[in-house]
Amino acid sequence: MSHRSPLTTPLSRRHILSTALGGTALLALSACGATDSSSGSSASPSGSPASGTAPTDSFPVSITHAWGSTTIPKAPTRIATTGWSGEDAVLALGVLPVGMPRANYGQVDKNGMLAWTARAVTKLGGTGDKLPKVYDETDSINTEAISDTEPDLILGISSGVTKEQYATLSEIAPTIPYTSKIPWGATWRDVMRVTAKAMGHTSAGEKVIADCERTMVSAIAKYKGLKGRSAAVMWFDPKKLSTLTIYTTGDARPAYLTDLGFTTPASVAKQSQGAAFYKEISAENADIFSDVDIIVSYGDPKTLLPLLQKDPLISRIPAVKRGSVAVIEDNSELASAVSPSVLSIPSQVGPYAAALARAAGKLS
Repeated sequence: MSHRSPLTTPLSRRHILSTALGGTALLALSACGATDSSSGSSASPSGSPASGTAPTDSFPVSITHAWGSTTIPKAPTRIATTGWSGEDAVLALGVLPVGMPRANYGQVDKNGMLAWTARAVTKLGGTGDKLPKVYDETDSINTEAISDTEPDLILGISSGVTKEQYATLSEIAPTIPYTSKIPWGATWRDVMRVTAKAMGHTSAGEKVIADCERTMVSAIAKYKGLKGRSAAVMWFDPKKLSTLTIYTTGDARPAYLTDLGFTTPASVAKQSQGAAFYKEISAENADIFSDVDIIVSYGDPKTLLPLLQKDPLISRIPAVKRGSVAVIEDNSELASAVSPSVLSIPSQVGPYAAALARAAGKLS
């Protein structure tokens, strides 16, 4: 089981970075990015450029990243992405990427896209021969497929691009790998800001971010019981409850909870020190998480919590014992939204807030 693969297992990067709970009506919230069609908003955010609009920034542009610095000599017109959610940031600026990875977790359409990505692509005219090329990155970066798109810029801001892969991709086009301290550590803001800088639209990028922030504030404000609560994202393997996995403070999932006003439990902060984006913990030590008010996890909402509550070790976590667990259904549309992008936020933050509120309702 790979923890780095974009979305092939519950512990894959994208799964670790994405979640929410279904069945709740979306709130009528302000949009950010090329928004969900259910909100009635336009394909690109107010103030963002339409496809083909000239950049507002000057070139060349240099961007520092994990493997050095990359200079983009002129405004890119053919952008390919690798990793997680890079295509959403490009689309939010009103531009169709020429290539993007296939989504392989959550509800994926016939073209390999998540719902909010597909809607943005369609609204920008990405149909027929204008549909972006979608390539499989289940096992590794598909450099051949990326090369076939003839890109003039490759973005892998939320990814685990290695030094060797960076060198290979750079032979194809200027490449921006991850800019965070650890692989896969970029937040949705990081992805948006670096993408906007690389495309020459920094002002439009900030507008997208501001819209998303207002959307989150509106969603969470509906639930007064969430104020001041602590929360953590964990994963439990139903077939192996001898360990549990926490997503560290270097991961975008816990960062999203912070965006929504939750505090980071001291136990999670301590376990995050020097760790990658996740850390496995022995179930014998499960009670160290006694300071966690709400747990977000993935699985079957009907069976996971009862299973955890029956386990003699995992049930020692107070949040588990009282039922303060938001279980995000695997392969639901919302399952790819706990690791947010500028397109998933307006689509799924309402149901996510509702799921968190239901879990908080079990607090005494």
